[in-house]
Amino acid sequence: MNRRTLAIASLMPLAFVSTATAQDQSQQPSPLKPMDMPGQQQYFLPEGFITATGRPEPISRLVGTVQVIHQDRIAKSTARSVTELLNENAVGFMSEWTPGQTSINIRGASTEGQGRDFRSQVLVLINGHRAGTANTSKLSSADIERIEIVRGPSSVIYGSQNMGGVINIILKTGLTAPGNVVQADAGSWNLLEGKLASGGLYKGFDWYVGGPASTRDNYAIAGGAPELNTAWTRYGATGAFGYQIDETSRVEGTVRSDGIYNAGFRGSSANLFAFDTRYNYSFDASYLAKTRDGQGNFYFQAYFVTDVDDLNNPSPLSALNAPASRTTMDHNRRQLDILGARFQPRYKLFSGNELLFGLDWERSWLRSDRYRAGGSAVTNVSPQDNNQTDNVFAVYLEDSQSFFDDKLIVRGGVRQTWGSTALDWTPFSPRLITGTNPYQATTWSAGVTYSFTDWLSGRAGASSGFRAPTATEIGANFTTTPIGTTIFGNPELGPETSQQWEVGATATWKGGRFDAVVFNNTISNRITPVTISSTGGRVVQVQTNSPANLVVQGIEFQLQADMFQSFGWRPPVDGLFWNVFGNGYYNWRMIDYGANPLSGTDMALRINKYGMSVGTLFGQMGTQIPWSFQMLGVLRGPMWYNTEESLSPVFFPGQNRTVSVYEKGAFWVWNSRLEVEVIKDLKLFAAVNNIFDVNNHPIFIAQDATPCTANRANQNGACGNSMPGREVIAGFQFRF
Repeated sequence: MNRRTLAIASLMPLAFVSTATAQDQSQQPSPLKPMDMPGQQQYFLPEGFITATGRPEPISRLVGTVQVIHQDRIAKSTARSVTELLNENAVGFMSEWTPGQTSINIRGASTEGQGRDFRSQVLVLINGHRAGTANTSKLSSADIERIEIVRGPSSVIYGSQNMGGVINIILKTGLTAPGNVVQADAGSWNLLEGKLASGGLYKGFDWYVGGPASTRDNYAIAGGAPELNTAWTRYGATGAFGYQIDETSRVEGTVRSDGIYNAGFRGSSANLFAFDTRYNYSFDASYLAKTRDGQGNFYFQAYFVTDVDDLNNPSPLSALNAPASRTTMDHNRRQLDILGARFQPRYKLFSGNELLFGLDWERSWLRSDRYRAGGSAVTNVSPQDNNQTDNVFAVYLEDSQSFFDDKLIVRGGVRQTWGSTALDWTPFSPRLITGTNPYQATTWSAGVTYSFTDWLSGRAGASSGFRAPTATEIGANFTTTPIGTTIFGNPELGPETSQQWEVGATATWKGGRFDAVVFNNTISNRITPVTISSTGGRVVQVQTNSPANLVVQGIEFQLQADMFQSFGWRPPVDGLFWNVFGNGYYNWRMIDYGANPLSGTDMALRINKYGMSVGTLFGQMGTQIPWSFQMLGVLRGPMWYNTEESLSPVFFPGQNRTVSVYEKGAFWVWNSRLEVEVIKDLKLFAAVNNIFDVNNHPIFIAQDATPCTANRANQNGACGNSMPGREVIAGFQFRF
């Protein structure tokens, strides 16, 4: 190995392994060891390390709760999108409107229904920078190394949208995914998928190139009935390149594209005519360096992101609109461009101390247009979002100090953000009053961790977050949504804010880990559309004061264990392994003090009261034909929903749409996967999703079933929405 190769090796001290991977390799993980460099995606990480806090560090040092979806879980999943991965791991409430659109709720903070990044209370990152979208359904799972979900008071390095959590998607590189892979599979409803990838290292250079493509026709629901307008096509590509300059510095870059195309959009009116195309691409370049004595580190990243939502949502049949107002075309295209940079040096001032300093700069442009056609009363109106230009600059500090041989760690930080939102000229908005609204926000975090014994540690922390108002929310004019509601802006709006606290503990033992945390998240100064008339009327944006807060309190847990090691059992057959894993939450308090009095409840809406993912993986390695079998169950707990569906007056008398609240009951979905390595490096696999053929949906109340519980007159060709029924998939993977 030459000096450059040795230098790269010094920057990835341990290979990333998980319990299952360790079993696959018939060896145990190496002892944990701090990493030298602050890159977001570049190096093998030992289990228990994350990078979402701005530098690689053990989870045990964090005062917030972290959930990591490792490569072993991703590789054994049939998930096509990040949404499906998050759902399989019970990250939070997944509001899956269509195969191409999902909103997420973590600790009461939610992404916006259309996945618009600038309206989200949950921040989605790719390689540590803003993804430009909060709609994880448009992001493929194919080229992902791992996903880090950071809840609560973990750091202050993020700005607007970090109110409930951060989802950091870390892509593969030549260092984390060397070798070549060819994979293909087919399945129910004419599913066809293919993946190609190649990664490697040569004389200081490392590279990864990969790309997935897939397509599926309309799926069938339980019982075999077709669910029309649910077909989609996905494709994308990722290229990651790095170069080790010398033993102390390195450059790297990633370019990627991802998207879902011509995805049917049934929505709340079971629309058979609507479809969307949504895609996202980005480029990031980073420079990493460290001092020769290892005391200081330097990280700089520049990035560019483009995010497009091309929405085609006609409403040709619904009786909610008079015949003259029904649309045969309603095309709204929205494009968000982001240019940004991050500068994050950190230094060990003295023994046990590390100080991180950060500067963020970002400029973004949102451009949207809309065209409609149809009945004689249909006119072109303003898009669903006014055009806007945003500028953000922030400075932050975070310091950590360890005491008593690292048994006690104290950390805290503060961030000051200055921003401005400019309301720009927007098509078909002749009365729009353009202008710029400045804002500023101070956010902070603080907490402690303490190791009581070598197997038990505890933590406690608190933090704050915010979301800046958008141009549409502050705009002195209106936009019109697809159902004809007029939305009026409010130029007096300020940022939404949140405050969190949590107390948790982690127990570790040979072969296992269990983590539990109690949390409270209070969301204040909420920007809320107040509906004066549910259809064809007015909606006014207002900002609620303190008594109208949303408060969520609950407990979250994580478990992973090697059963043979945990209980000291001897496997009955050489090479046999058995792992169990789980993740879940229970929200015992979900109160919206600003709830509409007409709804009849103060329960927080679109949040599962509880949810859980449990699974087991067992198999045999070291034999002539290695194999593994996984069973995974996902529990969708009850939630309360002011549905936008028009429900049948027979089954739901007196419904006031968007006001009447209904409880949606809990249900389980079970999936399975079998893998067999028939010859070295050639693996065959088969999977069955929704084994028990459940007819339900994570959000919609009116399932596509008989009798029809939707108001058929107000639908657009169908009767309710149901998720896919039993699905069978089979394929192969070849590595060389």
